[in-house]
Amino acid sequence: MGAPPNRLLELSKGFIKNGWEVAVVTGMPNYPKGKIFDEYKGKFSCKENLSGINLKRYWLFASISSKTIPRIIARISFSFTSLFSLQFIKNFKPDYIFTESPPLTLAMSGYILSKLSNSKFIMNVSDIWPLTAKELGAIGDGFLYRQIEKLEKFLYKKSILCTGQSDEIILHIKKTIVNEKVYLFRNGVDVKRFAKPVLQKSTSENIKIVYAGLLGVAQGIYDVVKNINFKELGAEFHIYGEGAERNSIEKYLAENPDKNTYLHKSINREEIPDVLSKFNCTIIPLVINIYGAVPSKIYEAMAAGLPILFSGSGEGAKIIEENKVGLISEPKDYEKLKKNILEIKNDIELRNCMSARCRKIAEEKFDRNKLINEFSGKLISIKN
Repeated sequence: MGAPPNRLLELSKGFIKNGWEVAVVTGMPNYPKGKIFDEYKGKFSCKENLSGINLKRYWLFASISSKTIPRIIARISFSFTSLFSLQFIKNFKPDYIFTESPPLTLAMSGYILSKLSNSKFIMNVSDIWPLTAKELGAIGDGFLYRQIEKLEKFLYKKSILCTGQSDEIILHIKKTIVNEKVYLFRNGVDVKRFAKPVLQKSTSENIKIVYAGLLGVAQGIYDVVKNINFKELGAEFHIYGEGAERNSIEKYLAENPDKNTYLHKSINREEIPDVLSKFNCTIIPLVINIYGAVPSKIYEAMAAGLPILFSGSGEGAKIIEENKVGLISEPKDYEKLKKNILEIKNDIELRNCMSARCRKIAEEKFDRNKLINEFSGKLISIKN
């Protein structure tokens, strides 16, 4: 579950189709509850095979605590245990080691392993650290920040290629290294997994709105639930997910059951297309504009033909606005969000137009299979 695991799984499968051999070093499964799954407890390492991909898993300290120390330990623990994979990597003899970041310490581990195995180092930047940590208030603009920033720039310079999931990330990296060493590789979506949308008819029934994803502070679903009475708008709001805010949402809905808001269990990757197909549109909120962040739910919504009610700013809002696939409100502007819900509810022609455009844009610009094939070609050109 989650954007990086989905992207990396599809990337691995796609590379195998393109004739690559792929092996993965990763941690014990623990997302989204922050607890290692029962079948992996008590193990330091284990081997698996998933869809033809050889996996080597290592222990990590799993936590979703909001406290600083547990979060730091959770982020860096796998950076250390992953170093035990050296023999596994040497036996595999990779041309490239593609390392996910953050945390930067894991990117450092990837760089060390690349040097010890005589492989080329590729650094993928999902979030810009330490900038994102500073924007979230997790770190101040002092000595520690400057030292981490030095590590960040060091790793960029040591990479044969730096990839990132947004234009903003790419622009940030280009401040350190030349354009030829930077590559935009968006999360995208496997469009073929989603059924094509059908025309919706105007009815007196409630419009059905969905959110499927992490219930964290940055998403702010709890505040959406508190501030919007969906029943008054002739709407239903269905929430699927786990995260730090789930208990608060559950408690609030138990005390306020008559707002047409429903909390469901989280869904896995395979269930997402079927679940999304049951709804008319989606709400995607982002309380804090994190530079470089684009919610992957945007791409899934487009593939499913769901018009997007985006509550946020930054590159995510820009993508929705430029491609005309939804309506936008500023973070925490619940009055504007209510107006957008009513507009998409009452204008069936607008809803159908946006739905068709969502699917068209997903196919043309954000189809993950196309993106993977292009990335494979890029790496072959470097290799040769």
